Amino acid sequence: MSELPIYFVDAFAKAAFGGNPAGVCLVSKGNASLTDEQIQKVAMEMNMPATGFIFSDGDDESFKTGSRFGLRWFTPKTEVKLCGHATLASAAVLFKKLGNTSKEISFDISSGTLKASCQDNLFWMDFPLNAPQKQDKTEVDSLLKMVVDSSLIQDVEYSPTTNYLLVRISDSCTRSELESIQPQISRMVESDSTGKVNGVIITLRGSQSNGAVDAEGKGYDFVSRFFAPWFGVSEDHVTGSAHTVMASYWSRQLDKNEFYARQCSPRGGDIHLRVDGDRVHLAGNAVIIMRGTLEL
Repeated sequence: MSELPIYFVDAFAKAAFGGNPAGVCLVSKGNASLTDEQIQKVAMEMNMPATGFIFSDGDDESFKTGSRFGLRWFTPKTEVKLCGHATLASAAVLFKKLGNTSKEISFDISSGTLKASCQDNLFWMDFPLNAPQKQDKTEVDSLLKMVVDSSLIQDVEYSPTTNYLLVRISDSCTRSELESIQPQISRMVESDSTGKVNGVIITLRGSQSNGAVDAEGKGYDFVSRFFAPWFGVSEDHVTGSAHTVMASYWSRQLDKNEFYARQCSPRGGDIHLRVDGDRVHLAGNAVIIMRGTLEL
């Protein structure tokens, strides 16, 4: 029987039950060798929006001292190419719970390498910047109709590296109007089953006047919501991968490289971002709310 350490983490949250929950599972050379089918079943059993699987070639102690690990992400339905909140959760487990002594950790993923560090109680992650491109609205009109009233749409772009559609609503809208939008989730997948789109971002430029401020009254540069029913996620709580797209978009729109953002899901979460060339650094808080052992 294999015993795998598991953790439940609220990512992009300062207190429990906020932000985006993620599972984190530690798989060392000494404790288990899992097939892809088993990994998917574990993610289904965890039943989190996403579960990060950290892989080490060493024993269990290597999670406290190592600086390089493998990392994969699974929703209860499928493996995903990129998941920011489960990466942040993974970094929180290594740095905060296990006391990893490395200044910086590298995660090997299918498309390259991600880096993570802990600075001033924020967990920073280094991701590729996923630049979106102008999208002809007529080509995605049937999907847009399922998402938001056409009169609110100011701009539409598409990220081919993430397959995310970015929909910017009018600057005249308020944060409350963004939060009140109710996409027809059940019909979104039907309206685009081509595989081109597997996530939809709705975003709004932030300002004091439109209510895009935090609890202390500090303004957000932009706010957003994210929907991914193609992955079995109706509305995601806080989405790091979506912010790799929005960071590029809003950097062009606002002519700046550092941002403070909010994802306005019911749980919600704050994200700090810094664009650096073709990379984007994302940061947030995390709370580890549960730990245990998975027996296989």
